Amino acid sequence: MNLRKAIERRRGMKDAAAMDARVRVQADETALTASRRTDTSLIAVFRAFWRYPSPWMISSVLIALLACRIAWGDWRASDAWAPLVLLASFPVLEWLIHVFVLHWRPRKVGGVVLDTLLARKHREHHADPRDVPLVFIPWKTLVWVIVGYNTAALLAFPRVGQALTFMVTVATTGLVYEWTHYLIHSDYRPRSTTYKAVWRNHRLHHYKNEHYWFTVTTTASADRLLGTYPDPATVRTSPTAKSLHGAP
Repeated sequence: MNLRKAIERRRGMKDAAAMDARVRVQADETALTASRRTDTSLIAVFRAFWRYPSPWMISSVLIALLACRIAWGDWRASDAWAPLVLLASFPVLEWLIHVFVLHWRPRKVGGVVLDTLLARKHREHHADPRDVPLVFIPWKTLVWVIVGYNTAALLAFPRVGQALTFMVTVATTGLVYEWTHYLIHSDYRPRSTTYKAVWRNHRLHHYKNEHYWFTVTTTASADRLLGTYPDPATVRTSPTAKSLHGAP
């Protein structure tokens, strides 16, 4: 009987601790929301989005590709398979890029430091998530990305029409990514349940622990699949969330 009471007491203590941890996480989220400078309208945020080079570069490429696709014609049902595969796998691709490209740890090989502009800018972005230009893909990197994926698509697909359809899809997903990431870091406060989940997930990555919550445009779909979606109450606040890899 005493053993049973002891087990129940220990279980109650664990439940109380878990509840207390969840209350602290909720308080942290409330404080983060309250600390935002203003509650900006969605229209104002959308207008501000176009002050930066990345949205213009991607949208210009998208319009040009869409015009080329319409002019080329040769529409076939087989055009759809590659875009559908891309859209279905995009959360995982986003996760992989975030983990292995953006969070790249600089390495010295043969006396040469291997690092990229994209990784360096992402470390700066973690250091100051409120610095708006750092939210976007660096334009110098974006030029190479645009040239690279379009060239690869034209070489990889058997028909030009099929390649153009895929290229339009890539440009569209790129623009959606840039907009979503910018919106999360803007002063716009979440209204809908879905967007609040996306917003909360990314803010946990920045302000709680940089080793989890890597998805940006979805509600943690790839994080759930790949094991980086823990209960925030069970995760310690990382001392290097703003200083990736402990870099100064």
